[in-house]
This record gives sequence, structure tokens and C-alpha cells, in this order.
Amino acid sequence: MEIRGALSRLRRTTGLPIAFGGIVEAGRTQVRISELTGTTTAALRSLAVTSGNGLGGKAVALARPCAVTDYSVSRQISHEYDIPVAAEGIRSVLAVPVVVRRRVRGVLYGALRSAQPLGDRTLGAAVAAARDVEQALVVQDEARGLLAVARPEPTVVPEQQAAWEQVREAHAALRALAPRISDPELRAELVAACGLLTAAPAPVAETALSPRELDVLAWVAAGATNAAVAERLGLRPETVKGYLRSAMRKLGAHTRGEAVSAARRTGLLP
Repeated sequence: MEIRGALSRLRRTTGLPIAFGGIVEAGRTQVRISELTGTTTAALRSLAVTSGNGLGGKAVALARPCAVTDYSVSRQISHEYDIPVAAEGIRSVLAVPVVVRRRVRGVLYGALRSAQPLGDRTLGAAVAAARDVEQALVVQDEARGLLAVARPEPTVVPEQQAAWEQVREAHAALRALAPRISDPELRAELVAACGLLTAAPAPVAETALSPRELDVLAWVAAGATNAAVAERLGLRPETVKGYLRSAMRKLGAHTRGEAVSAARRTGLLP
């Protein structure tokens, strides 16, 4: 999902006609090409690129962007993948690693079917697309990590409860951050990552809340007052009260606490 959105952004911001990429396979030092856009053949699909081999493998090994003007004759790279690259008609290529906490997690490629230099502006836009993927992976990693350590067992010890409160605060903070992200695809990925923190089935339509109602209720669940919620979300206190009343009505709740409990039961909140 993250790779697909980043490839679309890469093509849109660079003007490159071809983009493809993939994630480093778990426990291995190779990237499996899983997403392609602008290609005309299936030659590159599912290609396993080993660290150190070809352009992408070089980017993985060095953990930095790499580019060549004419792939098939370049002396800067090894040529294990010349056949699929030639089958797609690719010549100029750049490869940008996705690095999270000093570990390469994937590679994004952009390419032309002609041999011409790829300038700094193009490379910068590709690096920005890779950073978007990195941010999304960091959010997902943190969400999964918090969920793994904080999901309460039937008997909840104080340490578990404290950790679970951190999960709720993180969920509220991430939801508050999402509206500030201008890129719609990255914003959707962040909201989806918030959903990982609930670890519950999707809510039924009858209890679905609007994004702002859920934002308000998430902060209420974290213990914030209406005034604090208003400050965090950039809303007026009366507006916060209105969203809260609407959420309570949809959830069939008479108090703030009942609304939070109902939202947790239906998988709307962690």
C-alpha cells in the first residue's frame, strides 16, 4: 500500500513514465519487486533483487540513492538483471532506498526509456517519495509495537494499564496529525495506521462516527477536557461539545464515559 502510493507520487512529481519498487523480504537481503506503474510488460514483476546486485541492489547495500544514465552499458553496477530491464526497454534509472532506523526496508525506482541524465530535481523528488514511505512504516511499526506490549489481558497489571493509556494517547495524537498532511494518499495511510491501534473489527455502519467526532472522542478517551481537546484540534470549545454530543447520540450513550466505552466495544477506539 505504502509503496504503491509512493510510486504514484514519484511519477507525478518527477514526470518519469515508469516507476516500480518493493519491500525487503523478511529475514533476507533482497527486495522483491511487487508494485509497477507505467510498465508495458511483466518482465520486472516479482523480480528478486539481491543486495549489491544491479542498481537497486547497490542502493540497498550503500543505503543511499543511485542512478545510471544507460543501464545496460553502465560500469557503475553489476548486470544480473539486464534481461528483464531490456525487456521493459528501460535505460536511464534511479533507485532510492527506503531506510527506517538505519535499516533498508525497500527500494523505489524511477526510469526512462531513453538514455539521458536524471537531474538533481528528479532525484530530490524521488527521495521525498521514499521519505513518505519511511514515515508511514515508522507509524505502522510504532502502532504494532504499542499494540503488542499494551493490549490488556483479562487480568491487567498497572504497568499494562499505563502502557495502554500510551496507546490511546498515541491514537489521538496520530488522528490529530492526519488532517495536517496535504498528500491525500499519505493521509489515508496514516489514518489506516491509526486503525491498527484499535485491533478490533471494523465498526458497523450504524455506529460509524465522522472523522472529527472520532478525533474528539479519541482525546476524551485519553482523559482530555473539552478545553484541552479544542486546543489540540484547533477547534472552539463549543464545537468540541457539538461533536461530542453527536458522537454520544450515535453511540446511544448518555455520558462521556459511556460514549468512550461504546466506542471501544465497537472497535472505534483502542
